[in-house]
Amino acid sequence: MNIEGLDYNTQRERLILPEYGREMQKMVDHAMGLPTKAERQRAAESIVDIMERMTPQSRENPDYKQKLWDHLALMSNFKLDIDWPFDISEAQKISTKPEPLAYPMARIPVRHYGKMIFELFEKLKTMEAGPERDELVRMTANQMKQNLLQWSHGSADDEKVADDLARYTDGKIQLDLDNFKFDNRTPGNSAGAGGKKNKRK
Repeated sequence: MNIEGLDYNTQRERLILPEYGREMQKMVDHAMGLPTKAERQRAAESIVDIMERMTPQSRENPDYKQKLWDHLALMSNFKLDIDWPFDISEAQKISTKPEPLAYPMARIPVRHYGKMIFELFEKLKTMEAGPERDELVRMTANQMKQNLLQWSHGSADDEKVADDLARYTDGKIQLDLDNFKFDNRTPGNSAGAGGKKNKRK
């Protein structure tokens, strides 16, 4: 729908630095079109003064003046013919997007336990029997059950946890279900063992 006199952002030229707004970009464009270098210089200094007032927090940085002139250079596409008070040769780096980080795609046998649980399996394989290993077994088994509860929408089998724990530790860890007690938790419940929450009276 076209209504005469209305102007939509989607129909306008894309802003180089949107944080300064379209009016500031118009001021830069105007400065670029001034006929003399002296006029362009005065206009550029006025624009930088306005940019500084728009971003007072930038004054906390020791090189904030440099950054403001860099921004002006970017907004003018480096075509503003003035005597730049700073070296603007590095300004382009501001608008350069960093390369995306590679996402770790570790292969694990089953997704519902997650990479960290399989790291715990590897650690348990090499630990000597004792209180430290027992505590890690307890934590691992409870987290495995929690993951299963979330994955299967609220149901989990203790025997499956024990079987998986033995399988993925190459038989090193054998969970005795007759003596082992899982924490009584449900997905999203951060209460401790017993699953009780404090209730207001």
